[in-house]
Amino acid sequence: MSLQISVIGSGDANPEAIHLAEEVGRELARQGATVVTGGLFGVMEAASRGAKDAGGITIGILPGSDPSEANLYVDIPICTGIGYARNVIVVRSGRAVIAVSGAFGTLSEIAHALGDNIPVIGLNTWSFSRNGNTNERMIMASDPADAVAKALDAARNRDKSSPVSEAKR
Repeated sequence: MSLQISVIGSGDANPEAIHLAEEVGRELARQGATVVTGGLFGVMEAASRGAKDAGGITIGILPGSDPSEANLYVDIPICTGIGYARNVIVVRSGRAVIAVSGAFGTLSEIAHALGDNIPVIGLNTWSFSRNGNTNERMIMASDPADAVAKALDAARNRDKSSPVSEAKR
């Protein structure tokens, strides 16, 4: 079973974010990971397109109830009918999350992931500080290949410490 990595970002992304997300999706597929997104457009579509270009598998967690709402590069559309509440499902479906750019929806997904101890790798996205102290929980990446390497490493390390993976040994 391949690792599932969630890629999150704005549905209304700028050209730079689109390029980065497509490269992230392509590199994830090259590394054998399944790409999970929110299934719609912008960063989600670009990551899915990159994964498909490299022969990968894509899953789209859709906010609505119509699978035809998914972008053309989603192999497995999952209809939730719960609107933006599906953001929790998007991040929980990945063993790690790569955040590319993004608006407030992406910020909510990052918060859900960090709150659930899911590793988040940031690529040109939000950064955090609290009371003037930078939060180090989000792992920043310098480029798409770095983001994918860090996400796969974090996902594998997460699996090594998981009670479920211990039971499989």
